[in-house]
Amino acid sequence: MNLNLNKKIKWIKNFLNKNNLSAFLFSSASNVFYLTKFRSSNAFVIITPENKYFLTDARYFEKAKNELKEWEVVLIKDSTYTFLKNFIKELKIKILGFEKDGVSCEFKERLRIKGVRFKGFSEVLKDLRIIKEREELEILKEGVKKTDEIYRYLIGVIKKSLSKKDLQLTELKLRGFLISKIFEIGASGESFSTIIASGKNSAIPHWESSNVKIKKNAPLLIDMGIVWKGYCTDFTRTIYLGNPSSEFRKMYDIVKTAWYKGFEKVKSGVPIAEVDRTIREYFKSKEVDKFFLHATGHGIGVEIHEPPRVYYQSGSSRKRSVEIIKDGMVFTIEPGLYFPNKFGIRIENMVFVENGRGEIYSEETLELEIID
Repeated sequence: MNLNLNKKIKWIKNFLNKNNLSAFLFSSASNVFYLTKFRSSNAFVIITPENKYFLTDARYFEKAKNELKEWEVVLIKDSTYTFLKNFIKELKIKILGFEKDGVSCEFKERLRIKGVRFKGFSEVLKDLRIIKEREELEILKEGVKKTDEIYRYLIGVIKKSLSKKDLQLTELKLRGFLISKIFEIGASGESFSTIIASGKNSAIPHWESSNVKIKKNAPLLIDMGIVWKGYCTDFTRTIYLGNPSSEFRKMYDIVKTAWYKGFEKVKSGVPIAEVDRTIREYFKSKEVDKFFLHATGHGIGVEIHEPPRVYYQSGSSRKRSVEIIKDGMVFTIEPGLYFPNKFGIRIENMVFVENGRGEIYSEETLELEIID
């Protein structure tokens, strides 16, 4: 058995024992992939103290049977709900754990089984997924390099377009170039809908790329990521096309300095909220804190957003337990300032916690890139 899989299954079986469960049903696509490394739009994993089952329909069954040699692969026939109910009955499960944060109300209602008690859990694999295995880290690092490659390609497209007055490049056209390049290098697609925000659109943190033309004498914010071997990347740079104003340069330097101040806090044993708090305090010292509109970062892996959340809540409003930085964590640091109807600036890198400190593997500079 694969050692990583063995560790995961052992952890889940201990979880079953600790919570007096007969079995656990995983239904979220992210956790099913995390456990099996197999992607299917209709798949479930059931773990019992004695066995582990991967259930999928006829579209994926043969492929799964060939690839998942360490699993008992089960063909879902006819109605998914009816088959699942009968399968769970056959296993004589009395108390079934399930992902209450990963199922719809309809799923829960339709899966009611007489004699079976359902017990829901949130973020059930959080403690496993938050610390990446060596193989996961290598995949993520490869993904960072591929993301750099695509970004440099986009910069080339922008430069070419600005040198040819007959080429009208829009935000959506640039995103189209990006998507084409993603598939060209062998990635599976975008890890989220790429944000290409030109001019004053950059002041909207989650701007939806549009048919607005990309022009000179304006900033261009590019927030992008790819899915590489099942794992996500996330990367943001704000560049300037033309000659930036002194105000823009000043604000860019503040965001860049904030990024480094946050990064300096990445050390094993430090509460991850300190990264966010440090950046907010720096912004406050520069009297721009009200223009920072989101959390400083988030964990990343199988999903684009997963624990840990890089965010500080002061006083009694802090509801979650304090997450401590540990080796094996991977998360983003992405401070930004957004000035309505003027411009926005965001800088983002993925940070890997290794040997007690933060490491970055993107080779793209944090200095302001000016294309004139």
